[in-house]
Amino acid sequence: MKVVLNFVAALAVAAGAAVAVAQSVDEEIAERIAPVGSTCMQGDECAAAAPAASASSGGTRSGEAVYKASCHTCHATGAAGAPKYGDAGAWGPRIDKGIDTLYTHAISGFNAMPARGLCMDCSDDEVKAAVDYMVEGSK
Repeated sequence: MKVVLNFVAALAVAAGAAVAVAQSVDEEIAERIAPVGSTCMQGDECAAAAPAASASSGGTRSGEAVYKASCHTCHATGAAGAPKYGDAGAWGPRIDKGIDTLYTHAISGFNAMPARGLCMDCSDDEVKAAVDYMVEGSK
């Protein structure tokens, strides 16, 4: 009888070890197939955090710096119908709609212009500064 109990006890220990190994393997597999990064969508808790400062300058960039880094790609050439920097005739009707409309279009996108002019690390204030820079240079 003692031999049978020892055998049952040994089986129980072996089964427990097998379950622990299986859980360990499952955890290792989950770790290996986990996504590399994560997303933070509006409404998520992580989205409430303040946006990081610009990595390029360690702070807020000027409107001219943002224009030269992102906006000039289209606004220097007129690509996709973008009003060229300095072209008062093209900018006049847009300026007449009001600066808040220009800010909204620049931040959210409008027609062929993508949101933020694809400057995804630009803050709203930096985008607004770029709009101000283009408007001032196009009057």
